[in-house]
Amino acid sequence: MFNQAQLIAEIQQAADQVQLHSNKATELFKNALIDTVTHTVTPQNTTDIFVATGDIPAMWLRDSTFQVLPYLQLIQTVPQVKTLIQGVLNQQLAYVRHDPYANAFNQTASGAHYTTDSSNIPISDLVWERKFEIDSLCAPLHLAAQLYQTSGTTEHLTPEFWQTVALIMATFIREQHHETSDYVFNRPDCPPSDTLSHEGHGAPIGYTGMVWSGFRPSDDACQYGYLVPGNMYIVVVITELLALIGAENIDQPELVGAMTTLKEQIETGIADFAVVRPTPTADPIWAYEVDGLGHVNLMDDANVPSLLSAPFLGYCSIDEPLYQQTRGFILSPANPYFYAGQFLAGIGSPHTPPHHVWPIALAMVGLTTSNLAAVTAQIDLIAATDNGTLQCHEGVHVDNPAQYTREWFSWANMTYCQLVFHYLALKAKA
Repeated sequence: MFNQAQLIAEIQQAADQVQLHSNKATELFKNALIDTVTHTVTPQNTTDIFVATGDIPAMWLRDSTFQVLPYLQLIQTVPQVKTLIQGVLNQQLAYVRHDPYANAFNQTASGAHYTTDSSNIPISDLVWERKFEIDSLCAPLHLAAQLYQTSGTTEHLTPEFWQTVALIMATFIREQHHETSDYVFNRPDCPPSDTLSHEGHGAPIGYTGMVWSGFRPSDDACQYGYLVPGNMYIVVVITELLALIGAENIDQPELVGAMTTLKEQIETGIADFAVVRPTPTADPIWAYEVDGLGHVNLMDDANVPSLLSAPFLGYCSIDEPLYQQTRGFILSPANPYFYAGQFLAGIGSPHTPPHHVWPIALAMVGLTTSNLAAVTAQIDLIAATDNGTLQCHEGVHVDNPAQYTREWFSWANMTYCQLVFHYLALKAKA
């Protein structure tokens, strides 16, 4: 039985034992760690737990995963964490079964939606928004695998769990051939980034073996249909699930076959279509998006999965040459969403105004290095962006920390906490 009050007290106790290298960093960590479980978590019943994204009253499949993922660092000393993660996972998978093409959901079937326009395809009362984002389907599976890896528990690996995995894989396989899919998203009277072109079907694509995605993790429309970081994330979760199936001797031969084939096709597609040279003499890097028709989008976005986050998610090692070459490109002015000013330098997003850097991306710079000094620097940099609110914001202006978007963004808070846990692990080894 989930006891939220007990969990809050135990996490507060764990947070109080942490003293970082600066009082400001410590204060922000303690507030961020307790904030999510106190203010965004709502038990729905005895099995399901709803997690609001922050200042929007909906639950994103992706956001909620990264909002609770850092708590797994405490699972050995705070037993209620396992119940929390299982409850969040139950809720996520119930939402996926309701609509695998939706990215965000209401707490109840209230009929609340991101927009009141009626031009989109039919949307249920439980769905907040129906943007198809492949990372949204990956995130709950990643959370399930990480729960198993950190605790050894198999309580969540029910027949219903594997049925949901099969539904997700079937959706991915269908969207390898998006031209035959009936999914459309056509929203009028909005910026082009908030809808799909070509009457809601998205820009033309050719077959690559990768899975088509309508939208990015930022909820912005993909310029080209094959989002490379999202496809990397599919490879990660399939790898995790196959290892889990093997370790537990789970009898799922058809699912194993489908996942193995899908993984191989995506890996081939990334190698054949997503590895490009920015200039004829430059080292190869990964593109952010491709269309299978020769077009590539060279950039990175702050939202995860991103090219920057590939080692954090488990797609490659930090030292992988192709990753390091990509990292050098995206953490430079060559990336159109890399901004530098008097106060900050880092990756932003077309989702927010120009010259705004995201603390999530600043944290990811630290989460993808084992250099303790570099990690410490990123912790301090993020701690200086809160403008006295003890909150990590969405985007912060490179010249003025008082100019930011979103007062309350739980995903950013918890990615900062993930960075602190990374720091503590490195420090313990030093």
